[in-house]
Amino acid sequence: MGREPAGLTPAQKAEHSLQTTYRARLWTPFIAAVKRYRLVEAGDRIAVCVSGGKDSMLLAKLMQELGRHSAVPFGLEFLCMDPGYAPENRALIEQNAARLGVPLRFFETDVFSRAETGGPSPCYRCARMRRGHLYKQAQALGCNKIALGHHFDDVVETTLIALFYGSQLQAMPPRLHSKNFAGMQLIRPLYCVRENDIIAWQRYNGPTFLRCACRFTAAEANGQSGKRQEVKQLLRTLHAANPNVEQSIFNAIHAVCLDTFPGYSARGEKHTLLEAFPPAGPPPCGA
Repeated sequence: MGREPAGLTPAQKAEHSLQTTYRARLWTPFIAAVKRYRLVEAGDRIAVCVSGGKDSMLLAKLMQELGRHSAVPFGLEFLCMDPGYAPENRALIEQNAARLGVPLRFFETDVFSRAETGGPSPCYRCARMRRGHLYKQAQALGCNKIALGHHFDDVVETTLIALFYGSQLQAMPPRLHSKNFAGMQLIRPLYCVRENDIIAWQRYNGPTFLRCACRFTAAEANGQSGKRQEVKQLLRTLHAANPNVEQSIFNAIHAVCLDTFPGYSARGEKHTLLEAFPPAGPPPCGA
């Protein structure tokens, strides 16, 4: 493993490590996703959404590096929505952003309090409201895309959660059009980056990031967060017998064979295999 030159600031060390020590594990898969899914295009203005956790902070640094080295002209904004953080959590985000040289633009909402008092499934409501606020703020700043910090492991786990608990063969796409904000897209540039490599980069550079500042996650023992932990444990067990299991699942969502499914949905429309078998006509006369 390489070493960074002496005398660098924390931000410079973090940036240098992305091009040296962690180039193969972070920069290369990040660039692979950007190119494979055409996530960044000329003229884009992208709002990088920073929650304060390790994933979104790394995303911010990678997008900064891309802006410095890319031949494709695009603009960046770094957004952090405060949904009602405790003061110490807000302060930690501000300190880490200053330490790493990320020029965060904060805006406040009451998402936590609204999600908490709105009935069942507060995590689902919170996620939807947060995304809506991010789209709205990004659009007001002239952005046409928001970038979120979901990574490879999130993609694999979400696919299994949908299968085991949602009765759906459904994945997390690397980019999608917003249904409610015309002209806006969501992109996931960490799509090919492994979580263990993000953790290694965090430890190498030293900062302690926000893990979860939600008020009611602990009470959601039977919710999405609990199911995700079950799936993580299942994957660890499967990985012990087949170290390529996560990659196989990831590859599978890129090679779906629709002809083998009795039913599927595409662009909001449901289809069945019976479309390939039109009803037979009336029997011949006298039959």
